[in-house]
Amino acid sequence: MIAYLKGRVVERGPETLVVECGGVGYEVALPAYLADHWSPQEGEVVELHVSYQVGANHPKPLLVGFRRRAEREFFERFITVDGMGPTRAVRAMARPVHEIADAIERRDVNFLKRLPGLGERTAQKVVAALCGKVAKYALLQEGPVARPAATADFREEVLEVLTRQLGHRAAEARRMVEEALRRNPHVATAEELFQEVYRSQRKPAGEEEA
Repeated sequence: MIAYLKGRVVERGPETLVVECGGVGYEVALPAYLADHWSPQEGEVVELHVSYQVGANHPKPLLVGFRRRAEREFFERFITVDGMGPTRAVRAMARPVHEIADAIERRDVNFLKRLPGLGERTAQKVVAALCGKVAKYALLQEGPVARPAATADFREEVLEVLTRQLGHRAAEARRMVEEALRRNPHVATAEELFQEVYRSQRKPAGEEEA
């Protein structure tokens, strides 16, 4: 299975790249939000986190490329929704991952149903399947990020992800985690802490600390 590619762009299409790695050209599909806003030129070296998709409905392997591992993780959760195959998900992801994840966590069906190819029924399925599970991805920031490092416990894991995968500054990430733990000191896993960090960041202006 292919999970990561680093190589030279040899061909650029409207929604795909062909990346040469070790003398082999890999055709990689880009989700709509990335295809619309990222234009590497032929000859440019790129790094892509790849979701490798093959199955009964997709006998020809489909490689879907992302610039961040966290974006690939979100895509692989997105396609677990009933009726949401890889090709449909690639087209539907016309907005950045953090916007889609935020809409899911807010149960904003109106936002989701406007994504290409979804409609209200599928948007409701997305919310039902993923609400409460994608807060981590709603915290994604724009800009380059560093590679993740090994972590000691779930709090350090969350700090590492916030800074190295999601693009937050170290001091900002630590503040976010500390505020979340003050609001709910009983969180016991990284997933729960991401949820609490997300809730803290969405706290209405002027709301007092609990």
